[in-house]
Amino acid sequence: MTRSSFSYRHVVSVPAERPGPVSRRRAATLSLCLSLSLMGCQSVADTQAPATAETGTPSAASSTAASGAASSAAAATPSTPSPSSQTSSSDTDESGASTTETSSRDSAQFAQWVAAFRRQAASDGIDAATLDDAFGQVSFQPKILEYDRSQPEFSRQIWSYLDTAVSDSRVSNGRERLAANRQTASAVEQEYGVPAEVIVAIWGIESNYGSNFGNFETIDALSTLGFDGRRQSFARGELMAALKILQNGDIDRDRMRGSWAGAMGHTQFLPSSFLAYAVDEDGDGRRDIWGSIPDVMASTANYLDRSGWRSGQPWGAEVELPANFDYAQTELDTRHSSREWAAQGVSGMAGAVLPAFADASVIAPAGAQGPAFLVGPNFRTILRYNASTSYALAVAKLSDRIAERGGIQADWPRGEPALSRSQIRRMQQALNAHGFNVGTPDGLVGPNTRQGLRAYQRSLGVTPDGYPTQSLIQRLVND
Repeated sequence: MTRSSFSYRHVVSVPAERPGPVSRRRAATLSLCLSLSLMGCQSVADTQAPATAETGTPSAASSTAASGAASSAAAATPSTPSPSSQTSSSDTDESGASTTETSSRDSAQFAQWVAAFRRQAASDGIDAATLDDAFGQVSFQPKILEYDRSQPEFSRQIWSYLDTAVSDSRVSNGRERLAANRQTASAVEQEYGVPAEVIVAIWGIESNYGSNFGNFETIDALSTLGFDGRRQSFARGELMAALKILQNGDIDRDRMRGSWAGAMGHTQFLPSSFLAYAVDEDGDGRRDIWGSIPDVMASTANYLDRSGWRSGQPWGAEVELPANFDYAQTELDTRHSSREWAAQGVSGMAGAVLPAFADASVIAPAGAQGPAFLVGPNFRTILRYNASTSYALAVAKLSDRIAERGGIQADWPRGEPALSRSQIRRMQQALNAHGFNVGTPDGLVGPNTRQGLRAYQRSLGVTPDGYPTQSLIQRLVND
């Protein structure tokens, strides 16, 4: 069977003809780890358990991987849920029960829930054989609830995250993996327009090139979260999608494994995203993102393509900002053409020409003391895979280094210690008390907090870059 005669994207609810740029972007409103910014999907390149907190917009998510799928001082796009990240934990579930109450539910109650879900799944078209296979030995996993409800106190500085995500070993391993799969990668790049090094970079960051894509049984994980998680209805929807995957015969239950939050395979697809975007590239009749590298590469490229990837455009470039630059513009929703940015004094590093973008943003993840970047539409497309600026920057720079285009040139303010959520919450409370309204204190640094912090910095006569430091917070709370 040839690849063209059995490409699942021609069978499932995906148009036979690839849509144009606008319809692709609309189709990609289902993020790869669709809405797990609300629940807890993580990249698992280094660990299964949540480890570090994201500093981003309240709707963006906090990182859960030690290498981080996302620890960012810059805002992620709030309109696109994060596929590899989670929000802060909650003391109640959707029913309003306390954590203590829900954790006391026993296996008998779980069995009752499973029985009810089986009846619903059967009424929705899942056959008896699939249900028997999926739930015959399903087990409640309390450890998953611990991960789901964990709330890391300290954020991770972006440079610490990038040190791991774009390490020399990950670069060299990425080059080796690309060389070993060059024919497949080139064919996928030609078909979808997504550079091979970008596909490999996502592979590296999501699962360290398949060395750790998680060992939780997806049915067990989603059943546990559907029964007793913080976002039960979402988990139930993903569980139904997982049953459809089993019924379609793409994978068997024992091999359907991934993260504790239900993201699966080498590049961490949620079940719903698998149904929408996974591709049978090797033509064996199954879409196998666990064992088939051609399927992994094509599925990842298909997702990015459907999310609006613009072939032939770079993700962006590192830039230098003028001394009088207005850092209030360093938000992803502020967009100008490259020519307009250049008119403000934004220039390429060492005199390099700026990429020609019609709508680009400038980001400065560590404020005026760190590197700055001009980012275009393809950077925003990476954000649809994981709605974290740090994640997107890691993919971008790992892909650059795999392609031997060099790393970040400017220095990070490595002497700045990480901030705790408690410190950030105190800062937000103090900003509100001083009349710099930032909304409800939540321990996350988003656009409102940065705006209030910039106003406070202006009152002090210092560069208003909106970047929180321990010394600045200390001064604020003591005023």
